[in-house]
Amino acid sequence: MVNLITEFPEIEIKQNEPLSNYTYTHTGGPADWLAFPKNVNEVQQLVTFAGTNQLPLTVLGNASNLIVRDGGIAGLTLILTRMNQITVNDNDVTAQAGAAYINTTIVARDHGLTGLEFAAGIPGSIGGAVFMNAGAYGGETKFALSKATVLLPDGTVKEFTNEELDFGYRHSSIQENHGVVLDATFSLQPGDQDEIAAKMDELNARRAAKQPLDLPSCGSVFKRPTGYYAGKLIHDAGLQGYTSGGAQVSTKHAGFIVNIDHGTATDYVNVIHHVQETVKKKFGVSLQTEVRIIGRDK
Repeated sequence: MVNLITEFPEIEIKQNEPLSNYTYTHTGGPADWLAFPKNVNEVQQLVTFAGTNQLPLTVLGNASNLIVRDGGIAGLTLILTRMNQITVNDNDVTAQAGAAYINTTIVARDHGLTGLEFAAGIPGSIGGAVFMNAGAYGGETKFALSKATVLLPDGTVKEFTNEELDFGYRHSSIQENHGVVLDATFSLQPGDQDEIAAKMDELNARRAAKQPLDLPSCGSVFKRPTGYYAGKLIHDAGLQGYTSGGAQVSTKHAGFIVNIDHGTATDYVNVIHHVQETVKKKFGVSLQTEVRIIGRDK
């Protein structure tokens, strides 16, 4: 049996580590192996090792729009948050995959660059943002991103243009090619720093007023159905406050599920299924999850 801790002594690696310590929901079973690479070379080593030894590989960032099932994750899981450098070159901001999207918007603001204000409150990492084409308040990652560096499963590193990433609603080509985002570059425009800051403050105030930021959650749970708003459908179905175990449809914003009392991933999934079934029955609308649900059933 492989022992990754002795195989890679220079990388922090934990065995049977509860992922509830890292997810925004505070839920999730253990990762067989959990590694925290600090640079691209370490990511390449780990990905190559997993492929050679037929270890399942999972890559996480901030784990903010994610539910890890209570059985945890098999094989090797990487958390990239230690790869968090952000650099500025003229009007381009390049952020490593583990950098927080929020921090990237702050760097852009501090350099008087406009185009990322919409992301001021998005809690995910840059890698996750590219993977999901994260967006808010009418903005999407695809509107600002010019290119991304990706490690492909065969070990090659390729630079993808915006067009090659095939962005769609909560979609990028990374979801099909199973690559690992290493960094992303945003091409922005010079702007007035005070105006940029004011816009970010306004969006963050709107977010705080409407969303249950005081409780653990997995962010926006459902994709927006064509012609509808998921939160309104859930509200109109009378589901706000619906609870299973320790997970509850937020009474502040029906599009969120919050952890109110030591909830488990199973509680979250049960609430999601009940919401989907009820909304389908009442309105004939099928709600698709935006949140990723991964891992083993317990």
